[in-house]
Amino acid sequence: MREQVEAAFEDRELLKREEYRQAVFDTIAALDTGEIRVAENLDGEWTSNAWVMKGISLYFTVAEMQTIEAGPFEYYDKIPTKKNLAQAGVRVVPPGTVRYGAFVEPGVVVMPGYVNIGAHVGSGTMVDTWATVGSGAQIGRNVHLAGGVGIGGVLEPPGAMPVVIEDGAFVGSRAIVVEGVRVEKEAVVGANVVLTSSTQIIDVTGEEEVVHRGVVPARSVVVAGTRSRDFPAGSYQLQTALIIGERRESTDRKTSLNEALRQFGVSV
Repeated sequence: MREQVEAAFEDRELLKREEYRQAVFDTIAALDTGEIRVAENLDGEWTSNAWVMKGISLYFTVAEMQTIEAGPFEYYDKIPTKKNLAQAGVRVVPPGTVRYGAFVEPGVVVMPGYVNIGAHVGSGTMVDTWATVGSGAQIGRNVHLAGGVGIGGVLEPPGAMPVVIEDGAFVGSRAIVVEGVRVEKEAVVGANVVLTSSTQIIDVTGEEEVVHRGVVPARSVVVAGTRSRDFPAGSYQLQTALIIGERRESTDRKTSLNEALRQFGVSV
């Protein structure tokens, strides 16, 4: 399947042959059931699977547009919504959507949010109201994506690292995490924090600052901040993220995460 997908990605004429088209459909079916994933943790290191991203891209080529009906609503798209949610043990609240080709483990709750193709969401995770999980994003177990959170997706270039939110993390309301940023285990990201691959994530808990990019260290408590920078027109404040502390043992449970933020005077 992998060899056929990679060959068809290089030569789209191969998609005229049924065995190559079927390899693409089989790839998405395997994503939907969790047999394969866009990225995986191997011995503590996250690695992306470029060929799986290629398969998703090819799926948009071979899948046909169709009318999709959900009660009184009608959609016109190439990708249907996920089926057999009760059997999968997944709760999806109307009008929440999990797209076919995304995998959600039993115990996931999707409020009126959105989980896109290629995403992987672990058991016990809450995708809260108007939160979005982009294509290929990897969300761990017992994560809370609060209302309006935006988790970016990535399919191109194939092999690019998707956003990873590891087990037990909390991402506060209206926060944005994009461009392959990794939020490590049990970290707490406060409301309105924006994390891109170039965002300075500054640990200000010691006598001297420590700057991270692309990774929020495990158990860190992160809030939105600014840093002054001089330009020809004057001095202006640029957005940063500040590590102001570490989660305490008393806030390990998901239901206590609001308390973790309040301990540091952080809004949810």
